[in-house]
Amino acid sequence: MMQNPKNLIGPAIRRLRVARNLSQPAFAAFLQREGWNVSESAIAKIENQTRQVLDFEIGFLAAVLDVAVEDLFPKL
Repeated sequence: MMQNPKNLIGPAIRRLRVARNLSQPAFAAFLQREGWNVSESAIAKIENQTRQVLDFEIGFLAAVLDVAVEDLFPKL
């Protein structure tokens, strides 16, 4: 984990996206079809933990990845 991450869910987003054989552009396209106008660059920054994730964005991410919101967060 990076020293000062801007989100906790980036590593899980990457792991789940890769497990579904989705590229960042394809993942962004799925999210856009669901109604979130997000770029491939923003996905990369979320996965690298250099961008904050808003609460409504977490809902889109969980829905497109077909997981529960809590599955995006590290187990403490």
